[in-house]
Amino acid sequence: MTVGDDQLLSAVAEFERSVRAQEPEEMTEAHGELRVLIGDASDAALKEAGPRLAAVLDDVPLGGRADIGAMIGYCVEVGADPVVCAPGVLANLANALENAQGLVEQWATTMDFDLPDPTDIDNEHELLEPMIEAFGFEATLSWLTLSSWLTASLSMLQRKAVRQRLSTPIRELLTQRYHSYAQATDSDSKDIDYALLVLDDEPLIALDRETGTGYQLRISGIADNFQLQTLLGDALVGGGYLRGEAPSAEAVAVSRDADGRESTVCSFLFHAPDGTRIWNEAAPADIPVIDDNRVLVLDEMPYPHHFPALRYYPSMTAELVLERTLSPMECVAWFEHVRPVG
Repeated sequence: MTVGDDQLLSAVAEFERSVRAQEPEEMTEAHGELRVLIGDASDAALKEAGPRLAAVLDDVPLGGRADIGAMIGYCVEVGADPVVCAPGVLANLANALENAQGLVEQWATTMDFDLPDPTDIDNEHELLEPMIEAFGFEATLSWLTLSSWLTASLSMLQRKAVRQRLSTPIRELLTQRYHSYAQATDSDSKDIDYALLVLDDEPLIALDRETGTGYQLRISGIADNFQLQTLLGDALVGGGYLRGEAPSAEAVAVSRDADGRESTVCSFLFHAPDGTRIWNEAAPADIPVIDDNRVLVLDEMPYPHHFPALRYYPSMTAELVLERTLSPMECVAWFEHVRPVG
């Protein structure tokens, strides 16, 4: 390791010690050193630092906790163990969402001017002290630092290992609190919302209406149906199973794990078995479930439709595996669920 790495890990050790001993002055000094050193450290040092900071996160005073959470998210982006780092960050996100929502709703009923943007509020802002007096320190700080918790949590949720370990109650709690906060603030951001919808190791049955054939697939890490279009077109059209225009190798790569974007074409029109349209802007989680499988009906595109192939979450790796083609008898059974379009 470099001298800079040694300095960072020394600062981490002092921060751990001062947090556990609850020594405010030493903690503040070590925190400041971390902020200076973390941007120049090697990936190896950051991989070690992330879990160590996560272990003391809940003992960090509220005033500095979101900043440490952001550092943990940064460490995960370069390879720190996300499974170890995620629980504390996601728990703090849940608390921050609830507290921030309470502040927003209370502001709307008690104040006669619009709530400012949290990025405009700093330690010297004239509204900071009145807000703390009116709404409490924890609620004010949650509102001010929510963006840090959201960013750090997205670093966690872009990792399959974290999503696989996220229990249904925790996923539902985060979703409910995010929706409530978004409704209170008229926010239309979909980052956390979409990340919580992402499916992993999910069985998918694709039924091609024209040929009467069917395919058993398994999908992971696909954020929206544009991405599904590209990967499904590669597997079924590019693989020679169905006619049509297959996406390029470059478009497939950026839809899986490569950087950038590439122009590509829709290979299919998606429908649910009941004949209703499944839009590209939706997510695979919107595909209906029948007998424990997502079931998607493929129809021919009536006209060429091009779009940019990319990943909505740059750090999320997508997988689509064609496990097998269905037998004629299996296809007959699955097509019994299929109705005409519209």
